[in-house]
Amino acid sequence: MYVVFVYDVAADRTRKLLKLGRRYLIHVQNSVLEGEITEGDLAQFEAEVDALLEPGESAIIYKFASETYVNRSTFGDDPAADAKFL
Repeated sequence: MYVVFVYDVAADRTRKLLKLGRRYLIHVQNSVLEGEITEGDLAQFEAEVDALLEPGESAIIYKFASETYVNRSTFGDDPAADAKFL
């Protein structure tokens, strides 16, 4: 499954969500991560995200059957391109 994860948290807490997200996905922009993830890892990730959020904060996970169904246009440098070659 391919997911796009976006979050909106207090400025002093963004590092926590970013660190968690990088365990599962590729960081592509401020507060945006994406990538392939198994259903099991996604369930674990969702639980960890939910546990970290405080009142007034939010996160959204967009789910796609596979990267094939994502039409992604990038303008400028694409951080995801470098991450695939690590």
